[in-house]
Amino acid sequence: MLSACTSTQGSIAERQQAVQEMKTEVLTELYEVKPDVEGQVSQALGYAVFSNANINLIFASFGGGYGVLRNNLTGQDTYMKMGEVGLGFGAGIKDFRVVMVFHTQDALDRFMENGIAFGAQADAAAVADDQGVAFGGEVTVDNITIYQMTKSGLALQSTVKGTRFWEDEELN
Repeated sequence: MLSACTSTQGSIAERQQAVQEMKTEVLTELYEVKPDVEGQVSQALGYAVFSNANINLIFASFGGGYGVLRNNLTGQDTYMKMGEVGLGFGAGIKDFRVVMVFHTQDALDRFMENGIAFGAQADAAAVADDQGVAFGGEVTVDNITIYQMTKSGLALQSTVKGTRFWEDEELN
């Protein structure tokens, strides 16, 4: 499942197109569930969309993925990778999407410069082929609103984790 979240096949243009298609699909799904987010994303200074897979084995959680950061002021896209590690209790595997909306220039700049996020997460997910239930949610921290949607997987977890985001040198 983790290999599905790393876009490594094809030309650079094909890989960039795959990331853009993932972004469009995720935003469309988010807007269907929360229509008001479309205005929030268009009014924001920038936003990022990531596809991530996560494995939780009893006391440790690991994940990785890819995405794109859009600067609404300049129209520039920055292709990115992500990795995460966490400690806590849980078991399972899940494929999920994250949308981050940056409300201030300072928040956008810090994300580009540091690309680090720490937090706590508790969720339950049981989703396959658009059937099942996923509990994720929405949180606003440090002028960034974060939406998480589980695409598929089975997981029950409560973790404290750190996530690192960095530019994908191959795709930029």
